Parts: sequence; C-alpha cells; structure tokens
Amino acid sequence: MTTTDIRVAFDEAAQKRRSTLLRRFLRHPGGIIPLVIFLLIVLAGVLAPLLAPMDPNFVDLGAAKAAPGAEHLLGGDSTGRDILSRLIYGARTTLWGALITIVTAVVIGVPAGISAGYFRGTFDRIAMWISDALQSIPGMIILLVVAAGSRNNFEILMATVGVFMVPGYFRISRSQTLAVREEPYIDAAVVSGLSDARIIFRHVIKAVYPPVIIQTALTAGMAMGMQAGLQFLGIGDSNVPSWGAMMLEGFRLMLTYPLMLLWPSAALGITIAVLAVMGSTLAELVQVRTPRARHRSADLSASPATPASGVARHGQTDAVLRVEGLRVAHATPTGETEVVHGVTFDVAPGEVVGIVGESGSGKSQTVFSVLDLLPSSGRSSADALFVAGRDVTAAPAKERQALLGRTIGYVPQEPMSNLDPSYTIGHQLVEPLHVVHGMSRAEATQRARDMLLRVGLTDPDRVLRSYPHQISGGMAQRVLIAGAIAGKPSLLIADEPTTALDVTVQAEVLELLRELQQEYGMALVIVTHNFGVVADICDHVVVMRGGHIVESGAVDALFDAPVDDYTRELIAASLDDAAGRRELDRSVAATPSTAAQKTDAQKTDAQKEVRA
Repeated sequence: MTTTDIRVAFDEAAQKRRSTLLRRFLRHPGGIIPLVIFLLIVLAGVLAPLLAPMDPNFVDLGAAKAAPGAEHLLGGDSTGRDILSRLIYGARTTLWGALITIVTAVVIGVPAGISAGYFRGTFDRIAMWISDALQSIPGMIILLVVAAGSRNNFEILMATVGVFMVPGYFRISRSQTLAVREEPYIDAAVVSGLSDARIIFRHVIKAVYPPVIIQTALTAGMAMGMQAGLQFLGIGDSNVPSWGAMMLEGFRLMLTYPLMLLWPSAALGITIAVLAVMGSTLAELVQVRTPRARHRSADLSASPATPASGVARHGQTDAVLRVEGLRVAHATPTGETEVVHGVTFDVAPGEVVGIVGESGSGKSQTVFSVLDLLPSSGRSSADALFVAGRDVTAAPAKERQALLGRTIGYVPQEPMSNLDPSYTIGHQLVEPLHVVHGMSRAEATQRARDMLLRVGLTDPDRVLRSYPHQISGGMAQRVLIAGAIAGKPSLLIADEPTTALDVTVQAEVLELLRELQQEYGMALVIVTHNFGVVADICDHVVVMRGGHIVESGAVDALFDAPVDDYTRELIAASLDDAAGRRELDRSVAATPSTAAQKTDAQKTDAQKEVRA
C-alpha cells in the first residue's frame, strides 16, 4: 500500500466519522427538533421582506395597541406598527448581531488559545494576563462608552461584545491544546520533521473543535441576551426593529398591554433555549463514548458462538476457583463482539496456575470476568462459576464484590497507575483493612506495616507516609502485593504483575509471589504472555489464543511435549541459546576449556532449564 493509498483511507475514515456524527445528531431528539426550530427562525430572518405582512416601521395610528386580529395577527404596538412584522425583522437583527459576536470571539480566541497552549513560554504568559484582564473589566461600562463613541453603531457594539467573549474561547482552546501537546504522537510528529503549523492543523485542531462547538452554542445565546439588554437600555437605532427594543416598549406597557412584552420575550427565550439544547446534544455526541452492553449479566450462549474449550480437573467444591463455559462479549459501534469463547479451567488450593497467551488472546478478559471488573461495554456469562466452593454463577454484583479483598486478592498491571496520587500509601493500605475487615485503625496500620516488611520494604514507616510519586515502580508493585495479601485471601490473581518493571525487579517480584504463595498456602493465578514466567513459578498452565484455550496441562509435561503448534511457537519465542540456571552453576565449577566446549545437546538442555 502506497502513502497516497494510506492518506486516502484516512480521509475516507474521517469523512465517515463526520457523516456518522451528523446522522446521530439528526436522529437524536435533542438534535433534530431544536435544529428545525432554529432553522425556521433563521429562515424567517433571512426571508423577512417576503414573510412580513407589512413594513416594520409603517405607522397606523388606528392600530395602536390593537388586539390580535385578521389585519394584525399579533396586534399592534403603541404607535400602531405591526408586531408580527417587527418580530420577523427583529430575528434578522438578533441573528446578525449574534453572528458578529461569535465570529469575533472565535477568530481572536481560538488561534490565541491554540498558540498559547502549543508554544507556551512568554506568549502564553502574556495571553493569559490579557485574558484575565478582559474578564476583570466591567463589560457593560465599556459597551456604553463604545456606544457613545460609535454613535450606536450596531456592528461595532456586537464586535465589542465578541471581544469580551474571547476569554472563554481562549481558555478552552488553551486547555485542550495543553493536554494534546503532551501526547506521545505529537512528539513523534515533531521528531518526524513536520512543521508546527501542520501539526496544529492536522492534530491539535481535531481535539479543540468539539468544545469550541459547544461554547459557540452558549456564546450565541449569551450574545443575544446581551444584545437584547443593550437595546432594552435604549442603545441602538430606534428605526431598526429588534427584539430588545420591542421588550423595552413592552416593559413600559406591561400593565396595560402585556402582549407587547410577551411576543419578543417568547421569541428570544425559544431561540436561546434551542441553541442551548443543540449545544448539549453536540457535547454528548462529539465525546468519545464507550458503547454499553445492553444486559451486563445476560446469557451469551444463545448468540452465535464458537465451540467451548478447556477442561476442569477438580470437583466444584474441591477447587478454590472453577470456571465453566465462560464467555465474554463487548459492545462496539457496529454490534456486539465475543472475545472469550466458552473457556473452562479450575485452580486447586495451593496451586499456581499460569494463563499465558499473546496480547488479545482473552486472558485478561477472563480474569476480569472472574473479578467482575469488566468495563461498561462488556458482559459475561458462565455455565458455572465457583469461588472457594461457593456457587456465584447467578450472584448479584454486591455479593460478588464482597469476595474481593477477602476470598480473592488482586495484583493489577502498571502499579503506578493503580495507586491514587491524592492519598498516601498508608491511607490506601489501611482504609480497606479498616472498612472491609473491621479492624481498628491501629490494628490496620500495624497489619499494613507488617505486610510491607514481608514484601521486602525495609523502611515501612517511610513508605506509609509517602505518596505514590515518591516511590519507584518496583516499590509500588510490592505495595500492591502487600495490599492484596493483607486480607489473607485464599486466591490471589496477578495480572501481568511484571509488565512495567525492569528485568531485575521482575525476577524479585516473581520470587516474592512464589514465597508468599507457599507461605500462606494461597492458590495463585498469574496472567502473563511470557512462558519464562510460567516455567519459573507455575504448576499448571493454560494456553489461550483468540479467546480459546488451545492447550492446558502440567508445566513439565507441556514443556516436554507441547501438543499445539501455537504452544510450541510461544515456548520457542520465550527461549534462546543463553545458558540456563543449572548450566551456569555447572560452568562455574568447570575449567575454562570445558566451559568453552558447548555441544548442541547442552544447548537443548539449557533451553529446558528455563523451567527451573
């Protein structure tokens, strides 16, 4: 595929997303209904000379304060001018003023905000100072001064209103740009040699325009309100029909002729309301939203599915965890997709089971289903699910949640992102022990301290006082392990516990998990993509691919004689020609000449020793 083909494909995908957004907006009741109303108002303003029954400034003294009738559908004002005609022409004036305000605010605020957020530095500081200064100036006083200096020029007045709306656009654009500027793909674009202008137009603006759309809907309503307020104060040309001027006249006659105030107030209120509803609807649609599964716990067996896989080795009451026919599906914009297809496995008390497979094989989705931690887009269904001999297949979410921290402990991936930066390590370890296990604060603190010592942190008091950013990744992983075992669970699930750690710390964490499992007699389920981890710590292994269990068995037997080609590929990918642990021990005692004579048979033996 050529570069041109790739660009065409991306352009087509972008066009499809835009058309999909438009279709969703038109199908949404909060989109199509206010849009139709707003378009009718715009159309009335544009076609005012054709739609108005008479000249808006034509005076018929006989129609002064006339009630609605055949000649004057909405009645006449205090000087006999037709209210309907002035209302229609007033729409043109009001919409034109709002357009001037929006264009002024967008043209100044958005480029300034993007530039300040992207380039930062001196320009950012100066622009922020100007924005703060604009917000601190009393706008109405400035508008009165501008009105006097410009002889009530309508366009200049509305452009001035737009200047006062600039800080809103500036701050939104700046904050969005600052967030995008820190993304790795922006750094990659810079390194690739793209100019700042191209990066801004191709990457930054896409993140800025959704909140700008929402702000525009709000600004239009605010501009109409301020315009009406100025005209209500008598600022403007009395010969130009406007809703604000009509409201001023209606206010004066409110007690004797209330209809004069009703019609322009209703027109202004409806227009502002439909703009607000459209803005809210667009805000809902332009956000990246995760599709939700319709029925989280619904049975998936009725859906088209592939055959089940895996086998249970122990009785339902003998296993600390037994999963039968587990299926997991996720809702997507195009429908529901099943990602785990009827897997079955179990874990005996005190046993270490490894679930291994490539990325996307379904191993993490499987344990998330056991933990009942699937995202809102996912739902799971199992023929049977037993935890510590207890049937929780149809248990409600609250009952499943009660198992966490007591019967089941969990060690997640990426330790730094699983600790709340707002609280100390001590608070995050002590609070679950106090709330879930009913310990006193003193007892919970002592238990947390003991657990930190047990996982190899020699200064637990300092760690308890520290915030997550004050400790290393290896220490954070040990903290999470300490929290997981503090409740003394019978089953510990570790999902890729060494992914974000360097090689030395990985070995230490694996050794710690093995020691804790043996010391506390826990069953341990370790999810990994590395067969070296499986060989080092596991008794039994479950190999997953594409949501299926392709092979399972004792670690020694599976390494010696793997049945499935995929298993052989994983083992081969985890092994190399480096010496194993036992071979290295032998080579230390050997003479240099003996150690140098390495045969093919020794290489094969070295590969097998990775299980040690």
